[in-house]
Amino acid sequence: MKAHPFHLAAVVLFSFVLGQSALAQWSTPPATSAETERLYTEAIEKRANDILTALAVPDPAKCIKVHDIIVAQYRSLRARDEAIDSLLRIVGKDVNYTNRSVYLLGECRPLHDQFLAKLTAVLTPEQIEKVKDKMTYNKVKVTYDAYCSIIPDLTDSEKAKILEQLTLAREEAMDGGSAPEKSEIFQKYKNQINTYLTSDGHDVAKAFKDWDAKQDLAKKTTADASAKPAEAAK
Repeated sequence: MKAHPFHLAAVVLFSFVLGQSALAQWSTPPATSAETERLYTEAIEKRANDILTALAVPDPAKCIKVHDIIVAQYRSLRARDEAIDSLLRIVGKDVNYTNRSVYLLGECRPLHDQFLAKLTAVLTPEQIEKVKDKMTYNKVKVTYDAYCSIIPDLTDSEKAKILEQLTLAREEAMDGGSAPEKSEIFQKYKNQINTYLTSDGHDVAKAFKDWDAKQDLAKKTTADASAKPAEAAK
């Protein structure tokens, strides 16, 4: 006997509702504000401890001071971000770096200067450089080395210019609200570097394309070399 279309629709609807009910039953409930705060505290404690490990400060009292300064800075940046993001939502704008950047520079300067002043009271200039590098995932060195590898015929003055721009990027990016935002800040300065190198006679686009092709070939060669022992063992 053929089922009535109404009955089939009812069965499908019941199955969907049952499935949704089961999904809701087994899905993870949203984190509470206390859980969110705990996870955030764990994250910034790890960042601060990673920085302290790199600094290797022998004085326990100084170590505690530096720890507290860094943790306080991360919390201040978080409060700043929440204020900026709330403002963007109020005026009906998307919360992204393009919209946030309008407010970031003005809001960051006081926090930035106060943070460095506090660090200067307990750390050497060389140690402060390490703090800046750790807060920006060592992007100055990584990006500078990449430019030197991708465009090997850079002059000393061009290398100096690249390093100058990346150092400026680091100064701004250490106040970025997240890892992606720090990357976007660096990208802004990398675009300026690329424009400068192009005006200086380098075919930057071709250099990057050739570099990507070289990396792809290296990966393929490594994969082929790894596959040969496996094939021989079959």
